[in-house]
Amino acid sequence: MLVDLIHTTTRDGVRLDGIYQAANGSQAALDAVLCVHGTGSNFYSSTLFDAVGEQLLSLGISVLRVNTRGHDLMSTASTTRGGRRQGAAYELFDDCRHDLAAWIDWLKLQNRSRIGLIGHSAGALKCLYAQAHEPDPSVRAIVALSPPRLSYSWFRQSEQSGLFLNTFQQAQALEAAGEGHTLLEVQMPLSFVVTASGYVEKYGPDERYNFLRFLARVTCPTLLTFGEKEVASHVAFREIPNEVTALFPSVAVATIPQADHFYSGVRDELLRSVGEWLQTLARS
Repeated sequence: MLVDLIHTTTRDGVRLDGIYQAANGSQAALDAVLCVHGTGSNFYSSTLFDAVGEQLLSLGISVLRVNTRGHDLMSTASTTRGGRRQGAAYELFDDCRHDLAAWIDWLKLQNRSRIGLIGHSAGALKCLYAQAHEPDPSVRAIVALSPPRLSYSWFRQSEQSGLFLNTFQQAQALEAAGEGHTLLEVQMPLSFVVTASGYVEKYGPDERYNFLRFLARVTCPTLLTFGEKEVASHVAFREIPNEVTALFPSVAVATIPQADHFYSGVRDELLRSVGEWLQTLARS
């Protein structure tokens, strides 16, 4: 299928790239959906979004798959001030507000006024965070696929507390010494490379990115999905579906049987849940 290669520039001067696939009009609840990748990924490599995009197009919903500045593990961003190191290793999570705002504005310029956000993993968390802190009335729905719980207190009381605290204290010490740019290879809550400052910002005790603390501020219809396997095995997802259901009864939650973090082998069940929820929006 033909796609348009596009780009936009954020309000703080970072160029971002993506692809756009226009759909024919339908009775769908949304004109277009913005797909947001997870940690270290990008707009073109996700087979999960390949499947999600095909489903959305079949429903008559246009699809915009994009990079945030946290795309890939490390990258060089083109900015209005020249090249800059970026990628998941260097990003500050709060900057996702600038990235999503730029892409939402791009869709508005295409006369797409009823916009949905679909994110996976950290991308799901970015969708929830951005809409909670800078709500845009054009965003009519959010589908958050496996948003992780980023919680200092939760990690500290987990069976991996020793590993987490050692890593956090190391990052905190480097930042206090003026070495916050130092790259760390970390294992908790996932295996990746990140600056000391980035680790402190993302996992600090103020819990800025624990979505249980700001989900109530998201006022548009919202669906959260989780994989049964990730809920059972990973500390960042453990008990989350039950907690969301208990705390936020207006938020739809679906736990997909036998699914891992990438919904491998069970994507039909995931797509069925997402499709039925979107069709419910259209009917309402």
